[in-house]
Amino acid sequence: MRVVIADDAVLLREGLVRLIEENGHTVVAAVGDGPSLVDAVVANRPDVSIVDVRMPPSHTDEGLRAAVEARTRVPGSPVLVLSQYVEVSYADDLLADRLGAVGYLLKDRVSEVAEFLDQLERVAGGATVLDPDVVGQLLVRRRRDDPLRNLTPREREVLALMAEGRSNTSIARRMVVTEGAVEKHVRNIFTKLDLPPDDEQHRRVLAVLAYLQE
Repeated sequence: MRVVIADDAVLLREGLVRLIEENGHTVVAAVGDGPSLVDAVVANRPDVSIVDVRMPPSHTDEGLRAAVEARTRVPGSPVLVLSQYVEVSYADDLLADRLGAVGYLLKDRVSEVAEFLDQLERVAGGATVLDPDVVGQLLVRRRRDDPLRNLTPREREVLALMAEGRSNTSIARRMVVTEGAVEKHVRNIFTKLDLPPDDEQHRRVLAVLAYLQE
């Protein structure tokens, strides 16, 4: 993969560069502020960008806003956002364009190297990957008019794992069921959420958005 990294903390940025390149990928740009991220994405069209939410000058949401701007300039450009804390509005902003290929993880997940790299590759491949803690807080905000009211508990469990960006194979391992059983649950979810036949990845993104909707 060709990767852009945006983080103003030099040690973390260089650590990510080393991690990515030691695992066979190429870092095409490593920057420390939002405008530089946008420029790097436009210039390099990376397979995925890794972005810190908080960057100069105010260290609030410059990284997130730059990531959204980059996806406006290069529609659907994959981006994995890292945050120190769960900040639900940021996840909402990332998901708003419904194009998929987005991730929102807490920074401490980076220490789980194999899983982090797997999540990064899934975002690059078009998946939506959300930290379980982010999913949990988004669900608290779900509106009373629950679009998932017709789902069975098992289907809700499958959809929750889909929201973490897991493949059908990964879900089957997690739930200790066959992959065929998971595929049946996924088809039922699409039907009950009124998602007609379309690109499989696109329907997964829409299903996850329905799950997380306020």
